[in-house]
Amino acid sequence: MTLKTHSSQDLLNTYRPLIDKLSLPEKVRLLSGETAFTLPGNESIGLAEMAFSDGPTGVRGLKFYGDPVALFPNATLVSGSWDDDIAREVGVLLSEEAARQKIHVVLGPTINLHRTPLGGRLFEGYSEDPYLTGRTAANYVNGMQASGTGACLKHLVANESEEMRNFMSSSLSETALREVYLTPFEIAVQDAHPYSMMAAYNDVNGVPATEQDHVQNQIVKGEWDWDGLIMSDWYATKHTSESANGGLDLVMPGGDGPWGEHLVEAVNRGEVAESTIDEHLARLLLLAERTGALSSDRSQLRTFEQQMPSPTDPARAEQLKRIASRGMVLLKNESDLLPLDSGTVALSGHHALATQNMGGGSAQVTPPYQVSIADGLGALLGSRLAVADGPWPRRRPLAVDPESVTDPGTGTAGMEVTYFAQDGSVIKKFHSDLAEITVGWDDDGSQIPARLRIRAKLSDTIETARLGAMGAGRWTLEYQDAQGTVVSLDRSCEFATNDPGEAILRPPAFEQICKVAAGSVVTATVDLVDTDWSARLLEDPRYNMVAESHMAGFDSFGKFALVATDVPVDENQLIAAAAQAAGQADTAVVVVGLTEEDETEAADKTTLRLPGEQDELVRQVAAAAKRTVVVVNAATPVLMPWLEQVDAVLVVGLPGQEGGHAVAEVLTGVAEPTGRLVTSYPAEDAASPAWSTSVDGDLALCYSEGSFIGYRGYAASMAPAPLFWFGHGLGYATWEYHGAQREGDQVRVELTNTGRRSSRETVQLYFQPDDVSQPVRLVGYQGIQVGPGAKASVSVEIDPRMMRAWDEEAGNFVELGGGTFLLARSLGDVRLSIRS
Repeated sequence: MTLKTHSSQDLLNTYRPLIDKLSLPEKVRLLSGETAFTLPGNESIGLAEMAFSDGPTGVRGLKFYGDPVALFPNATLVSGSWDDDIAREVGVLLSEEAARQKIHVVLGPTINLHRTPLGGRLFEGYSEDPYLTGRTAANYVNGMQASGTGACLKHLVANESEEMRNFMSSSLSETALREVYLTPFEIAVQDAHPYSMMAAYNDVNGVPATEQDHVQNQIVKGEWDWDGLIMSDWYATKHTSESANGGLDLVMPGGDGPWGEHLVEAVNRGEVAESTIDEHLARLLLLAERTGALSSDRSQLRTFEQQMPSPTDPARAEQLKRIASRGMVLLKNESDLLPLDSGTVALSGHHALATQNMGGGSAQVTPPYQVSIADGLGALLGSRLAVADGPWPRRRPLAVDPESVTDPGTGTAGMEVTYFAQDGSVIKKFHSDLAEITVGWDDDGSQIPARLRIRAKLSDTIETARLGAMGAGRWTLEYQDAQGTVVSLDRSCEFATNDPGEAILRPPAFEQICKVAAGSVVTATVDLVDTDWSARLLEDPRYNMVAESHMAGFDSFGKFALVATDVPVDENQLIAAAAQAAGQADTAVVVVGLTEEDETEAADKTTLRLPGEQDELVRQVAAAAKRTVVVVNAATPVLMPWLEQVDAVLVVGLPGQEGGHAVAEVLTGVAEPTGRLVTSYPAEDAASPAWSTSVDGDLALCYSEGSFIGYRGYAASMAPAPLFWFGHGLGYATWEYHGAQREGDQVRVELTNTGRRSSRETVQLYFQPDDVSQPVRLVGYQGIQVGPGAKASVSVEIDPRMMRAWDEEAGNFVELGGGTFLLARSLGDVRLSIRS
């Protein structure tokens, strides 16, 4: 499909008849959301309401915790396939999920880069490399938009960390901005023409991203001649006139915000030209037309009547399983231990039983089911498999699993929830089978409770439990101890930051280990705290907030949950039992990893060490076992102090609802892990070109490594050599490279599969400039399937956008001079080189 594009003047000319029908207040009304995820319509011009949804790993719909939707493998598994077809297919499938829920625009892909491995939101992004990220994004967008749903590139720009994200300023050179951080956006714009982008929370060189005339007007809409719409991230808009003049087209979400009456007044004062409003509206109308929400004939509006597969459809399950397995990366495989043979297997680790299939924050969805690795492997191995739990992998309290408790009122799985008014009267009482309750967000918000109560009956088999609660307020928690005596705990949970998003994305919580009576009913009651966010935000001038700032107008809302998890035995006993089982099996498989509290929006990590005693579990199992496989259930790098003690390491990311089945098929050889790393793994904490996400006293975070991000910095000796290089991945075959030749804009190489099975190889092409001030960079890659013992010729296209450098003085790109092309399986395994 060839998309018709428009210049700014063409847009205005096209939609002038519609724009001229509206008064200034009517125009401005259309430039802010109606609700959290919808836009208002206007019948007089044929504009229907539009619906947006978060979508990095599934199309969640209009609620944070709503109906079940398909849970996809996370972004690093998509990019980890290094396969355009996989990225395009994910876009198509997400578009089907969107259509099933009547969503016009999916808020994805996330194309910020993995600047430092500490970034909490890296699991949503594709890579540390701008070219791999941009190319993956372009194919995702093409698949999504060809299927009728608009895509939204996010977050524009230099939004690589979460600490103080609403207030910090990313400080970087124009060279780094152009050569690295804008490059994925540029590639996606040129190769896929996304319908929209999202401006980030952070400032860039002291100017809020939502007000970036340089980025939004001059570069994106000007130099790139892009005709799409730029919306704000939710509550990110700080100033009225500056954002309207700076290129922002739409403020999200709905409710009182910095535009509306403020923007009308700014136009009337002459601070914003009405022609600027008209251009914003023209871009919105184009988005509506492209997504089927604009027509003078209402019968021509998109109705979303086409039947789409359900999240539990067997065909959808097979698709999600295949996508997950294609992105998994085999880091080590001594003596070809994997795939597993016909012997017995001892599986251990908490992640084996409670596999982490998605990250945290706005990427979370409510899946119809999630398959654990224990269940997936058990389905294939049957009685050959023994399973043991492992140490607790969390640093924060965990919301209760509704399936593990019962509603005392109904006797069914779930909890009883009651909202109380200030006078103690009941607003509403209902059954919930969701782990977390959102107040003032997913509900209608018509009456915010003064008090909330959650009641749940524990299982008769639980003797010791972690009990507590989650959410800001003053809590009272009651339960029966082992003697049947009612015990009361009083705790106050306060916000740790001045970020209102903490209320939903990372609410304060508490827990303690308690001895409980069999079948104890736990009652958690919270008196909500009315937080004056405006006062908190306006008191510090460094936050660059004013009374009109969207975030300063936050209402009281938040996420609340009961914490109640079983504590079966002492962790040392768990580790000893796992080691004992490993010693009795032919092969031990240990599953370790991170959780949604580590890989999440709104918080960065402080270390790459595995939480809890997981490293000790691996050490003891490896010491007892004949052969040991470690499965890493994490999307981002972790330290591996036990690497030399184990035989194989498989990284499985956050594999989605079919995760357990996908991992099992890879371990047993039904599928092959042909993925390649999308981020370099440091050998130890702080051993990377960029590390800290902490801001300075002025709330600035300096991108001091410039364009030497990730593997580029490692190759330039800006940090010790990584444990594993970007691009590394073994698969189940071995390869020989020979006969490399430059053929115009391509480099051709001959491959031989020297392994015993058909396999996919990804040929990576890097360019090392002779100019030492320029980093080595990936300039192309190509995958190919080759049979055992067979030969194949592979041509890799050189992307000219990666063969240039930004000239600060001239203010433009210039072509790189001479250098060397490197044909590699990663920069740690260069096979051939040829001069340019």
